[in-house]
Amino acid sequence: MAETKREIERKYDVGADAALPDLTGVAGIADVVDKGVVDLDAVYYDTADQRLHAASVTLRRRTGGDDAGWHLKLPVSLAEGVRDEIRAPLSDSVPRALSALVRSRVREAELAPVVRLLSARDLRHLVDAKGELLAEISIDRVRAERLSPHGGTAEWAEIEVELADDADPALLDKVEKKLRKAGVERSDSSSKLGKALAATGLSETRRQAREKPSVTKKGKKGERLAVVHVEDPAGRDEPRTAGDHVLAYLRAQRDALVSLDPAVRRDLPDAVHQMRVATRRMRSAFRSYRKILDRTVTDPLGDELKWLAGELGVDRDQEVLTERLTARIGAVPRTLLLGPVRGRLRIWSVARSSGSRRRTLAVLDGKRYLALLDSVDAVLADPPLRPAALAPAADALPKAVLKDYRRLAARVEHALALSPGQDRDAAMHAARKAAKRVRYAGEAATPALGKPAKRFAKRMKAVQGVLGDHQDSVVAREALRALAIQAHLAGETAFTWGLLYGQEEGAAADRERELPGVWAKASKAKLRSALGG
Repeated sequence: MAETKREIERKYDVGADAALPDLTGVAGIADVVDKGVVDLDAVYYDTADQRLHAASVTLRRRTGGDDAGWHLKLPVSLAEGVRDEIRAPLSDSVPRALSALVRSRVREAELAPVVRLLSARDLRHLVDAKGELLAEISIDRVRAERLSPHGGTAEWAEIEVELADDADPALLDKVEKKLRKAGVERSDSSSKLGKALAATGLSETRRQAREKPSVTKKGKKGERLAVVHVEDPAGRDEPRTAGDHVLAYLRAQRDALVSLDPAVRRDLPDAVHQMRVATRRMRSAFRSYRKILDRTVTDPLGDELKWLAGELGVDRDQEVLTERLTARIGAVPRTLLLGPVRGRLRIWSVARSSGSRRRTLAVLDGKRYLALLDSVDAVLADPPLRPAALAPAADALPKAVLKDYRRLAARVEHALALSPGQDRDAAMHAARKAAKRVRYAGEAATPALGKPAKRFAKRMKAVQGVLGDHQDSVVAREALRALAIQAHLAGETAFTWGLLYGQEEGAAADRERELPGVWAKASKAKLRSALGG
């Protein structure tokens, strides 16, 4: 069984004969307790092209010390030295629990030993006046042995300071101040593995290394005439063209999708929702920027992203709906709670969500999902850019955003023209999806267009919010009607379910009355004219 520990640490470069300065009296440190020297033997695993290292992920098998076993470290905040360390017991091969957590990066590639680190750790405990542990500090004298072909070795020493569980992170700043006064500087490398790879001459293989985007030229009838590869003179660091900006946005969503995979597998809060958002944003960008990206390539990929978002939504949608109904029940006076209302909701929710997590994990372990990730990487490595991709971002991006806006405007006006009822509900749902698309298009254009696009996207988000709340009420009413029928068939009173149904009808009516005002602000001509294009 794997266990997780939040690790907050900093590393400092020192010479082989370095000694620690006196830290007593620093930030409540009452004593520095010598814990002796511990010998550690760690073998680090990665793919041949170092996919884990490129993502600042480390996987090792370590013996020695009091935490021998397999350790997987996932970045939380590299700038602050924060990582989640997931541990598993010693075994001869990589534990399945850990290999699953790196599958979105590794895919079908083999994990093999790349570096062995032999460390003599001279360990101290920094404790407060009560003897409680504040942090561990050590001088590590390290020997690195490269295990891949053409192996090399390297040796160095470093100071490592790791915060104790629940200790104040400000302690690290104060300890660092003391170390700097002693002439000790923070290491440029955030991990021993990174230093070992650099010191032994094993250069990083970045999966997103220099790309040559393809520009598809089409004839009058849309037939493909030629594909021209265009070098990116800025190396993608400084997006210049419309294509540069769209690709930068798509890469950000791809990176989010891949990095959220282990969070979903670990069942971290909001992880499923955020992963679903990343898939939707990517799919929306493919659709919004069809003048920039060849849709014959991106449309099939968009279909697969829709599938993934749908699979991820099974669990999330049920969770949101249950939370909404639970809150409604909680607000009902006790005198109006007739029958086993909470119990029936609980049974209904469990029945609908039973196996949903297992289904989500099965999707992430499936070949279709891994093929989708490979396809996304392939499109970004050799993007099917159309001629409009070479245009300045200030010219091409507003056109795409405003095209989506016109689509939204037509749907909102259609919905507002209808009388309350099922037809208006359906029309508002269609408008909600259009609002989400134009919002995402505006957000994608914000790095290029600046504040006007940011303000525009914010207004679209407000429209989406009203329409989304309305749709949530529609879904809630459907659920409440089903619950009322179940209660009636079981011989229970359906009074409370009817009461809640009426409340949801009122909430939907409120959103319908709110929409014209929100839309009036979002549809101001100056918001669109500020985008340019």
